[in-house]
Amino acid sequence: MSHGDRPPAPDPLPLPVVDNHTHLDMGRGEEPRPDLGRALREAAAVGVDRVVQIGCDLPGARYTIEAVDAYPSVLGGVALHPNEVPRLAARGELDAALEEIAALAAHPRVRVVGETGLDYYRTGPEGVEVQQEAFRWHIDLAKRGGAALQIHDRDAHDDVLRILQEEGAPERTVLHCFSGDVEMARVCVERGYYLSFAGTVTFKNARDLRNALAVVPLSQVLVETDAPYLTPMPWRGSTNSPYLIPLTVRRMADVLGVAVATLCEALSENSERVYGSWRPVAEVGEGPWR
Repeated sequence: MSHGDRPPAPDPLPLPVVDNHTHLDMGRGEEPRPDLGRALREAAAVGVDRVVQIGCDLPGARYTIEAVDAYPSVLGGVALHPNEVPRLAARGELDAALEEIAALAAHPRVRVVGETGLDYYRTGPEGVEVQQEAFRWHIDLAKRGGAALQIHDRDAHDDVLRILQEEGAPERTVLHCFSGDVEMARVCVERGYYLSFAGTVTFKNARDLRNALAVVPLSQVLVETDAPYLTPMPWRGSTNSPYLIPLTVRRMADVLGVAVATLCEALSENSERVYGSWRPVAEVGEGPWR
């Protein structure tokens, strides 16, 4: 399948689930960003009836506010991505950007501070210190606001776990697009973190990741697209979108040795435990996420 082709819709899931991390403000490469309404309708048609839209730079965070205001099936997360932090710092713009993120995070339908964390793959040693300082700032923001924390961790497992221990992780902490091994998964489970798996868990060479998934209790597992990237098999290399979540969910159910419906129920319950209800606050009252 060529880069521009769209995978067909998979068979619908038996019960609804949440895409707990997607970037509907982004196009892939030179592609335009997706039509938000269409993306949500396509997802709902296959059982993905709620999403968490993540804005990880200032334009994306502003878009997230627009999205959560426009669509009741969308909750939001805002932060500065760890690769964005050194760029802003180099321009002398980091403090102002963090101040804006803090203001946007106060929106009642922004339930996540994230994605924040560490990325030692794209940012070299010169960016480590400022990344770590910003990670600590985001952890504090999540705790002060009663929000969930979503963590980006690339080639930085030990430091991510260390800083979470030093700062004290928020009550609801999610390792987005989990990429660790079995040992790391067990540490995260013991600490009460949630582990979110993307299309990478379906890749042929991802045996270690599937072994990590296998040790995660149903009560601590989440699923995501990380769209427009990390499209699950058999469409790896195409543009990802929330409607493709069923492919990942079915592979996860196989790894966990549970019925697809059982996993769907757990994914939905876990998502609402982490982020609260997608219904308007006026209907459900102030939840523990605020």
